[in-house]
Amino acid sequence: MWKRPNIYWKYFDYWLLGAVAILVIFGITMIQSAIAGNIELLELNLVGRQLIFAIAGFVVILIMSSIDYRLWASLSRSLYIITVVVLAVLFIVGSALFGSARWFDTGVILIQPSELAKIILILVLADFFAKHVEEINDVKWISRSFLMTMGIVIWIILQPNLSTSIVMFVIWFGLLWASGLRIRYLFVFIALAIALPFASFPFLVDYQKNRILNFLFFDPDARYGEIYNIQQALISIGSGGWLGEGYGQGAQVQLRFLKVRHSDFIFSALAHEFGFIGTLLVMLLLLFIIYRCLRAARLARDTFGSLVSYGVAILIAFQAVVNIGVNLNLLPATGLTLPLVSYGGSSLLSILLGIGLVESVILRHRTLEL
Repeated sequence: MWKRPNIYWKYFDYWLLGAVAILVIFGITMIQSAIAGNIELLELNLVGRQLIFAIAGFVVILIMSSIDYRLWASLSRSLYIITVVVLAVLFIVGSALFGSARWFDTGVILIQPSELAKIILILVLADFFAKHVEEINDVKWISRSFLMTMGIVIWIILQPNLSTSIVMFVIWFGLLWASGLRIRYLFVFIALAIALPFASFPFLVDYQKNRILNFLFFDPDARYGEIYNIQQALISIGSGGWLGEGYGQGAQVQLRFLKVRHSDFIFSALAHEFGFIGTLLVMLLLLFIIYRCLRAARLARDTFGSLVSYGVAILIAFQAVVNIGVNLNLLPATGLTLPLVSYGGSSLLSILLGIGLVESVILRHRTLEL
């Protein structure tokens, strides 16, 4: 029987959209403050570029919300193949022309396929686990899901982009666990997680090794390199106090002592200008967004929709924890952005794409009324 399509919108999660909009607007505002007075960055029009991606992202949310999320399950194999081909082409062409490359330069904006690949991986794994949920504790199916993940991750590792690769593995394990993996397997994965960093260290490129060594042997008196950047981040956070020095008034930010302050270390910049209260509000908004995604997973009508929502929640939560952990010197430096806040068009667009998928799940969580 025909049903009015606009009836879906009565279930739209406006609380989720509102929290996302607040963080995106705040992020653009912080980017403006972070690059103020820096002629090189101002000439790149970073604020304008981020605004374009933000507008495009909210349009994507509406489009993705209007499309039945179950459509993507039927397209998951095609999406997987396209993603692998795009990443392989980027690696081959980038290696031939530039030594390495992570972005496609369109002449107007840079597009980073590995960011969108995170969402594709969520869709692919959600479809795979939903179809084999009864066999999820079979080593054969666990191995197949790992190999599927590696089919995408290998091209990202070769870029090299270790931080995004780790995000991919976290998504894989998170969805595997959400699918009903028995707890006895948890100890195996914990042992592997402990052993893997030691086994892989000799194969890392120099800058990745240096980041880990700088974290392990932090020198508070250093005046250069990654250690100096972390030191300035800690000074920025500490000097912010409870209420901060005010928007556009932070000396660490405005005098450019804090490096990469519009992307990797934007958390330190906002702590410096808005203080503990400001950072607490941002973290609470991120927690609220994660909660709404987990709520969507609980309300979903099917396993696929539930796993998609879990995947988006895992992506946002892990990137937020790692970015904040790096700023507080609790983790080695990475290139992961603070979701919805840091500069990075492809990262922002991928997160908003994920939010659109979650909204689509929420809109269809119950049988429609006439």
